[in-house]
Amino acid sequence: MLIHSPDLPNVRADLFESPSSSQLSAVPASKHAPRFLLLYGSLRERSYSRFLAEEAGRLLLAMGAEVRMFDPKGLPLPDDAPDSHPKVQELRELVLWAEGMVWCTPERHGAMTGVMKTQIDWIPLSAGAVRPTQGKTLAVLEVSGGSQSFNAVNQLRILGRWMRMLTIPNQSSVPKAFLEFDEGGRMKPSAYYDRVVDVMEELMKFTLLTRDVSPYLTDRYSQRKESAEALSLRVSQHSI
Repeated sequence: MLIHSPDLPNVRADLFESPSSSQLSAVPASKHAPRFLLLYGSLRERSYSRFLAEEAGRLLLAMGAEVRMFDPKGLPLPDDAPDSHPKVQELRELVLWAEGMVWCTPERHGAMTGVMKTQIDWIPLSAGAVRPTQGKTLAVLEVSGGSQSFNAVNQLRILGRWMRMLTIPNQSSVPKAFLEFDEGGRMKPSAYYDRVVDVMEELMKFTLLTRDVSPYLTDRYSQRKESAEALSLRVSQHSI
């Protein structure tokens, strides 16, 4: 059966919008290099998740990006320290600075590590009127000591969606990571390495495509309605 009438009695017509491609092309392109924050999930001296994140960072730098990496050493557990803790403030400032992120975790007991989850848990969904992660791009990577698995990257995808990030389709999972890196921590040539190149290339493309139009892409009817109702309430209170 065809729907012949766009009758929407439950929608506020003054706040309802029809998405337009002209809105996507009207925003001037940024001139600065895309900015990426890299997070990794292990504190070991020979950390394969750090090695993989560093390799991803080198690739992004070669593609023209600006890259920063957060060292999770010294970051307290969530709720075990105030938001003013220096490591928490450092992490949050980097998140605000970044236009895209790379999350790389070991798989431990079939899941991401507590180190990885702690970093994500310290990133707020909102800070006042600012949503630190909303609309930013995300690539997810994992390393494991055994056969290839996708448990950790699948969990990271769920968290990326929860944080309202644009998680790119491609991803990387490196099995038996102890065989894939040399003594200096550099990743050896392999199909796994080629996949990391693919993922960073895709992350760069999606970031260039979306970073300037992110406010429009993440603008929502429900939020416009909530803001309008809050404004109406404030005006009504001022008139009393």
